Amino acid sequence: MLDPIKQGIIELAQSLWASDRIQFSDTDRSRGLREDLLRNLLAQAMTDDERAHMLGFPEGCRVRESAKVVSPHNLICGEHVWVGENVVLDASGGLTVGSHTTFSVGTLVWSHSSVFSNLMLGNQSGNPWIMRKPTKIGSGCYIGGPSSIYPGVTIGDKVVVLPMTVVTKDVPDNVMIGGSPARIIRSIDSKWMEQYRIRNGIHQN
Repeated sequence: MLDPIKQGIIELAQSLWASDRIQFSDTDRSRGLREDLLRNLLAQAMTDDERAHMLGFPEGCRVRESAKVVSPHNLICGEHVWVGENVVLDASGGLTVGSHTTFSVGTLVWSHSSVFSNLMLGNQSGNPWIMRKPTKIGSGCYIGGPSSIYPGVTIGDKVVVLPMTVVTKDVPDNVMIGGSPARIIRSIDSKWMEQYRIRNGIHQN
C-alpha cells in the first residue's frame, strides 16, 4: 500500500505539472538549454568518472556533482583532469585545459563576459555585445577555489593558483600566484618541489 506521504507528494507533483504557470517554449535556445538541464539532472546520479564521460572528458578525468560545463562541445581537455564541486567551466568562447590539472571546489573559469551588454542597456538574449575570448589552462596546474579566471587568460604549465585568486592576465609556466588581481608569489622549481614534498611528508614510491 502506498505511503500517504508519498501519495501526497505524487499528487502535488501532478498538480504542479498541470498548472498554467509551468509552460515550455519550443525554440532552438530552449531546446539546447533543456538538453543541458536534463544532462545535469542525470549527472546527479552518476559517479565522478561516469559524469566526466557523459560530458565528453577524456580518459581518467573526474567531475564532481554540482559542477557545470557551459558549452562542453567547445572544451578541449587533457587526461586526468579533476573538476570539484560547484566549479563552473565556461567553454562558450573556447576553453582548453591541459592534462593532470585540478579545479578545486568553487572555481570559476570564464571565456565570455556580458559586462558591455549591461553597460549598453542591451542585456537581452542573443545581444551583440557579449565578448567571447578563448581561455587556456596548462598541464599540471592546481587551481585553488574559490578562484576566478577571466576570459581570454592563458595560464601556463605547472601553475599553482592559491584560493580566492582573481586571474585577469596571462600567467607564465612554473609559478605560484595569488591575490586579487593575481600576482606572482614565487617560482616553482625542482628545489621548491623537493622541499614541499619533505615538509608535507610525501613519500616517493
